[in-house]
Amino acid sequence: MSNQHTDVAIVGGGMVGGALALGLAQQGFTVTVIEQTTPPEFDPASPPDVRISAISASSVGLLRGLGVWEAIQVMRTHRYRQLETWEWENAHVVFNAAELKLPELGYMVENNVLQLALWQALEAHENISLCVPSSLETLLHGSDGYVLGFTDGSELKAKLAVGADGANSQVRHMAGIGVHAWQYPQSCMLITVQCENEPGDSTWQQFTPNGPRAFLPLFDNWASLVWYDTPARIRQLQSLPLDQLQREIANTFPSRLGNVKPVAAGAFPLTRRHALRYVQPNLALVGDAAHTIHPLAGQGVNLGYRDVDVLVDVLANARSHGEEWSSLSVLKRYQTRRMADNYLMQSGMDLFYASFSNDLAPLRMLRNIGLMAAERAGGLKRQALKYALGL
Repeated sequence: MSNQHTDVAIVGGGMVGGALALGLAQQGFTVTVIEQTTPPEFDPASPPDVRISAISASSVGLLRGLGVWEAIQVMRTHRYRQLETWEWENAHVVFNAAELKLPELGYMVENNVLQLALWQALEAHENISLCVPSSLETLLHGSDGYVLGFTDGSELKAKLAVGADGANSQVRHMAGIGVHAWQYPQSCMLITVQCENEPGDSTWQQFTPNGPRAFLPLFDNWASLVWYDTPARIRQLQSLPLDQLQREIANTFPSRLGNVKPVAAGAFPLTRRHALRYVQPNLALVGDAAHTIHPLAGQGVNLGYRDVDVLVDVLANARSHGEEWSSLSVLKRYQTRRMADNYLMQSGMDLFYASFSNDLAPLRMLRNIGLMAAERAGGLKRQALKYALGL
């Protein structure tokens, strides 16, 4: 790769970086993707990945436009048509696809399935070069772009460098872009389970004084549970054998869950980050490199796909009009269109989290009255659902 040139260098070939690379390549840009590892091959006999994404209708549209949605469905997906949330049993809010005259609200997709389908499309595209395994060491800004230096001594020159390398973005750090960030006083545990019965097409979330409990239906008899609790409690749960974890699930989750058998689990702390800026001359951040959000509503990867949609549109339009597409003035159009939307979604999740993490009796009554009112809100409720789905 020594002294090679490319239009766009994307550091990170995951779900968001891969989608961006494919979108730009389809618009005629030459793209180089830098990634540390190749995704593993798909094994249809394997249990589901612990990491699951709830892909919204707009994200499905993006993936279909990129030509990868069929490949994702050939592996595995599970559509969901209904979303429920409640604290008191008489204060349910139910969002249903039929309210928007849609066949589904979205799909549950394993992260490794999403990444592999995109990766296979990247390998097949003539405008894309894949540098894997490869580790970034230096990022130097010049007069006409960036020079990326790698640990093997090779270099790559790019008109535009993009950080799609996750929440702890190396590109963001090297570019000197700061973040607003704080740690939530909860951690999250993801548990892959086998269900006694088919999981159905409804995903639900129950709020409790210690944190939400969520259910994500998957293919066949598989499902994913999401358990929010204090970091100490999550560490304790992580240390348990699976048979003991099964008993803890039965004692903690609502009875509608039924009998489930855990087969795998993973946990992570909850951190809120928002980059102070998404762009500077010849550089942009997308996805978790630019913003992370509380996973309450499962919007993380969907916001990343909205970033992809806008950045591809901005760059392609600028180039078609003869503009210097990697300039700060052009890149700021992307920042303007995405920063407010991401901030609004982050703030909405923070408000939701804060209002449901307080156990004061008056506040509990107010928020449950609010849920009952939301269920009866009609058009307002439908508008909220359409915004969350990116429609």
